[in-house]
Amino acid sequence: MTTLEQETSVPAPHTGEPILEVTGLEKLFPIKGGGLIRRVVGHVRAVDGIDLEVYPGQVLGLVGESGCGKSTTGRAILNLQPATAGSVKFRGRELVGLSRSEMRPLRRDIQIVFQDPYASLNPRLPVFDIVDEPLIIHDLVKGDEALRSRVKDLVQMVGLNPEHTNRYPADFSGGQRQRIGIARALALEPAMLILDEPVSALDVSIQAGVINLLEDLQDQLGLSYLFIAHDLSVVRHISDRVAVMYLGKIIELADRDTLFSRPMHPYTQALLSAIPIPDPERERRRERIILTGDIPSPANPPSGCRFRTRCFKFALELTEDQKENCITIEPPLAEQEPGHTSACHYSAVRTVL
Repeated sequence: MTTLEQETSVPAPHTGEPILEVTGLEKLFPIKGGGLIRRVVGHVRAVDGIDLEVYPGQVLGLVGESGCGKSTTGRAILNLQPATAGSVKFRGRELVGLSRSEMRPLRRDIQIVFQDPYASLNPRLPVFDIVDEPLIIHDLVKGDEALRSRVKDLVQMVGLNPEHTNRYPADFSGGQRQRIGIARALALEPAMLILDEPVSALDVSIQAGVINLLEDLQDQLGLSYLFIAHDLSVVRHISDRVAVMYLGKIIELADRDTLFSRPMHPYTQALLSAIPIPDPERERRRERIILTGDIPSPANPPSGCRFRTRCFKFALELTEDQKENCITIEPPLAEQEPGHTSACHYSAVRTVL
């Protein structure tokens, strides 16, 4: 994990209507059996009925372990992987069920930056052609001179030298390639970016530079972000609100400071206990929560609470009757205090930092 300087500012409260509203979103992948017929014998429930809201000018962090469905959520929102069920509304417009041609004009307003800058850029195109491609596709700039000027501005905006736009992606470092991907995403002047683990493939030494760039761009352009990550230190640095995901479900959602100081769900408490603290004395004193066992298969999640098979509270603190509730009844994502929701039958604040 990276160690970034902690934010001291209080996240601004959200006001007005959300720019992105996700309700009951599901994405299932079929499992096919053997033989010639290859019939469907089950489904992987990658995203299993989640609700999210992103407000104008704010950052919603989406965190969880690898394989929990974070990236699939981002792709389903953008219709890159069509949702199985649910609703995705961007500025009030329903995206689920739209065809590629119907989605094209909407992609001007909501763009994505992919995780791997080595795979997301065409190695056969120079940087100029990578950045100008969306401008040409959407016919936004008229004339070669205007196109060159716009690409130069975009490249400078992300901290690169515009004289190097004739070079190819292989000539750039990982951090520089991610900046090229960000410039491409900004070419259409979107209102919102989905950032799919934008720094996880980068060296620790350059992650902070990219995060600071994203913060500066948000301030300059008034962007909204859905910031997908597994690094809680990064999420704490950039997010206004944080949603925690486990096995296809949102299990806790709160503003940044509340979630990090007053976590309620046992899974969130375990995640936060793993964040290194740059204070040896505090590091020695604090409680460390170790999760046992592997993440269950999303094709066959546990009954009731899907976290119970790894939950320290279930194993050590609950009565037999309480355990039976966890086994048989799936806990809803319910408000435990104003603006703070948790999907646990026995949610309770536990200080771990």
